Amino acid sequence: MAKRSVMTKDQKNEVIEVLKEKFSQYSNFYVTNTEALSVAQIGKLRRACFDKQVEMKVAKNTLIRKALESIDAQKYTGIYESLNNVTALMFSDNPKEPALILTSFRKSTNGEKPGLKAAFINGDIYTGDNNLKALTQIKSKHELIGEVIGLLQSPAKRVLAALLHHHEKQAVGAVTE
Repeated sequence: MAKRSVMTKDQKNEVIEVLKEKFSQYSNFYVTNTEALSVAQIGKLRRACFDKQVEMKVAKNTLIRKALESIDAQKYTGIYESLNNVTALMFSDNPKEPALILTSFRKSTNGEKPGLKAAFINGDIYTGDNNLKALTQIKSKHELIGEVIGLLQSPAKRVLAALLHHHEKQAVGAVTE
């Protein structure tokens, strides 16, 4: 039987501080179950995350909970029940990038893992693996801003086109008179 390494109180506090920093830095994070993955698969998942600017951290559930509670116990209430088994956290500025990574990883391994236990997206909590598909379609802040700008520009372009057309008609009318 393998000897389990026991963390000292200082080591635990250090992990909690690192996690608190990440939870404060990112407005999006995913709680995943990586229990059935091999060491090679975990390495592949870490590389996929790194390539897409997603930070992946594996930590003990009790330390994750302590970090979240010390920031805002109420805000993260819906996350606590998902802190079980082996947990890997995925931190991202882009709300859907971790979902895309998980989906792509599953396709490449023809598997159901890693499982999505929960996601915290801009203050909203999504629990359960059944949310993964919906999260792949969530829009990032930049995509939403682009859509709003497009919607705002659309009527303005029509108004400008109408004004130009009207002005050209008047100019042509003035020339023929």
